[in-house]
Amino acid sequence: MPTSLALPLPAVGAVAASPVTAAGVATLHRSRPLRLVATPAATASSPHSTSTSAVSSAPPSARDSRKHLAGRDGAPSEPTKPRVFFLDVNPLCFRGSQRSLSAFARWLALFFAHVSLRDPVVAVFDGEGGNEYRRRLLPSYKAHRARGVGTGADSRVVDVLRECNVPVVRVHGYEADDVVATLTEQVLQKGYRVVIASPDKDFKQLISDDVQLVMPIPEIGRWSFYTLRHYVAQYKCDPTADLSLRCFMGDEADGVPGIQHLVPGFGRKTAVKLLQKHGSLENLLNTAAIRTVGKDYAQDALTKHADYLRKNYEILSLKRDVNVQLDDSWLSTRNTCNDTSVLSDFIHKFNIEGRS
Repeated sequence: MPTSLALPLPAVGAVAASPVTAAGVATLHRSRPLRLVATPAATASSPHSTSTSAVSSAPPSARDSRKHLAGRDGAPSEPTKPRVFFLDVNPLCFRGSQRSLSAFARWLALFFAHVSLRDPVVAVFDGEGGNEYRRRLLPSYKAHRARGVGTGADSRVVDVLRECNVPVVRVHGYEADDVVATLTEQVLQKGYRVVIASPDKDFKQLISDDVQLVMPIPEIGRWSFYTLRHYVAQYKCDPTADLSLRCFMGDEADGVPGIQHLVPGFGRKTAVKLLQKHGSLENLLNTAAIRTVGKDYAQDALTKHADYLRKNYEILSLKRDVNVQLDDSWLSTRNTCNDTSVLSDFIHKFNIEGRS
């Protein structure tokens, strides 16, 4: 007899009315339920291969074709680029600061049902020792964070993703952010668009016409898209300046201090104004080294603390040269035949075991 499980899954997929940043994953608010029905006839997923970088491939299926949209006169317009989703798994395995596989299960069910649908999805995990490079530069970097989601939790999450025909990628010595940034470049070169599913604001430095984010918003219990338009409306500058701006402002969540504790009067408004004129942190610092670029306090900060800002840049910039190669099979339409049974069973276990 099939089992059914009601989940609070609100409608998801519309662009957020205003930019919102989520710091973590919380319990979903109540809304209309979506019923998942597990049947014994569910198709088993195909075997997956692993390597030293723990990469597994989803089974090949028909390539996601480019769709033509009708113009106002009824004639077909330029074909839209197909999408590839990168799922940043680690932050979805937490409810606030506590590990929670039930939170992961619900966000994943929402993601499959209302966001990615049948588009290709690649799940990315932090590699062992992924933080060490940045911690050598700055000991406070993510010093308060739990290291990984735990061995037991990690294996169960990986199993669920593979059973839902999602390739899983982990590269030793690199954070998931760096792996996603590297693979994003490779996907764009193949003519696809990229959607990064994560609450991590580090990914904002990648936003462009062909790269957008979709973030879990605990307050409303849904995923919400965040685009180039949202970024410009929120920060009043182009995403190409995002990394440079964050070097001034720091990142409290990651333990990266900004310049304010050294120069209290140097705030976001000053940084945005200077970057709008000079384009990037390096251009700004090079110019400040030979001539005055702003008021005395700003000029003094740029000349005295140039090395400090450059170190922030090295810590906060996502790497694009990770030793990982995109597999063309990852660009295939995802086989969703196992979603209902796998997710129902996964969530049912946590209803019995309690909060993980």
